[in-house]
Amino acid sequence: MKMSIGRLGRQLLGLAVAGVASVAAGSAFAEMGQPAPWEHTLQEGVTPVMDNIVWFHNFLFVLITLITLFVLALLVIVVIKFNAKANPVPSRTTHNTLIEVAWTLVPVLILVGISVPSFRLLFLQLDIPKADLTVKATGKQWYWSYAYPDNGKFEFDSLMAQDKQPRLLGVDNEMVVPVNKVIRVQVTGADVIHAFALPAFGVKIDAIPGRLNETWFKATKTGMYYGQCSELCGKDHAFMPIAVRVVSDQEFATWVEGAKKKFATNPANSYASAGQAAQ
Repeated sequence: MKMSIGRLGRQLLGLAVAGVASVAAGSAFAEMGQPAPWEHTLQEGVTPVMDNIVWFHNFLFVLITLITLFVLALLVIVVIKFNAKANPVPSRTTHNTLIEVAWTLVPVLILVGISVPSFRLLFLQLDIPKADLTVKATGKQWYWSYAYPDNGKFEFDSLMAQDKQPRLLGVDNEMVVPVNKVIRVQVTGADVIHAFALPAFGVKIDAIPGRLNETWFKATKTGMYYGQCSELCGKDHAFMPIAVRVVSDQEFATWVEGAKKKFATNPANSYASAGQAAQ
């Protein structure tokens, strides 16, 4: 009996240690701009847009919770106070002007209160400020191509890398941008509809063939941030990650100089060339 209790204690201790480790791993993942195991919240925002999205989400959550609790309280009061046992003679009240005005006016005021920050958030997302850098992202089956028209007009493909972590998110060539700069992203599709989505940046926009959509972000922290195509685009839709590396101004300038040489003189970064090399 003592042995079984001791074994049970060790098992519980092991589970506790594993739980703490998984929580720590989840925090590490969140810091790196990745989904975390058992994540039930939004990813930590690193842009003004995402910070506003997180605030608006939390505001709505609190408001909806209060409304739900209020309605639940009313239902409990009605069940207890106005049941047949407590009121053998039913009320013959047909209407109450004050209540009818209140349950019409209060929801209107609540919706107006929701609409004000909602429209502010929409304008923040859609009103693109003066950009410090423009990057064109083209969705293709099933990878992304990035062009830097402000920095020598070089272009490269970004494919999922089987040998890189995190799994299904690591790529061979990341999109690189400087920190604390307004980045305008022009998005289009080369074949079918894709979607350019980066949760930590609060960015999600369709990449439609024959159409140029625009969005923006301003990352306030350096690091690697991941997203994925968010529009069903074919059999390899799940293997079309987006990886953005946010660096300092000096690191970005160094990367640009290297990228000009690498991608201008080495066209082997195309999908077709990569396929030939694999063969």
